[in-house]
Amino acid sequence: MKKIAIIAFLLAASAVTVRAQESRQDVSLSFTGLIEPYVYSQTNVYVHSTPSYGVLASYRFMLTPSSAIEANYGITYQNSITYHTNPNVYKILTRTQEISGAYVHSFTFKKYNPFLEAGPGALIFMPIRNSGTTTLDAKRQTSIGFLYGAGVAYEISPSFDIRAEYRGFVLKVPNFGDSVLTTNKWRNLYNPTLGVAYHF
Repeated sequence: MKKIAIIAFLLAASAVTVRAQESRQDVSLSFTGLIEPYVYSQTNVYVHSTPSYGVLASYRFMLTPSSAIEANYGITYQNSITYHTNPNVYKILTRTQEISGAYVHSFTFKKYNPFLEAGPGALIFMPIRNSGTTTLDAKRQTSIGFLYGAGVAYEISPSFDIRAEYRGFVLKVPNFGDSVLTTNKWRNLYNPTLGVAYHF
């Protein structure tokens, strides 16, 4: 009877261990910042933006121990985009949503797991109608672009890690549907993140 109990215990423990090793998915929640660079164009439109802050939710599915695909959704609270079109100045307060996907390649060094990622993405610029927006012609706009990033995950337990990443978005400067604000320029948005991931 004791042998049967010991064998049953060992089988259960090995099943739990195997299941932990077969963890192929994770979800993460991160704080994020969106920093937009100054833009000067041949159309004589100058664009300056303030930073915005928000959250990013991600889901990863492991294809192999070092390769994964990732889906992301993020939203920032509010930032101000100012267009200087001599002699006029237009200010637009906006919230920004992100929908993106990426291929992720990771490396393992003990508890540290550096990773690289790249893929397509879209940012949805949503004007806020209040006194901070000085043009009523601003319309919601979706910009398609390219996401890339590099980061590191630090394992704090078999189920959790802390994840820090620098992400970048390459996409066209939005004009909010107003030809007066058109720059015909591409830019690189800086998007640092810091969060926690849960593996299951």
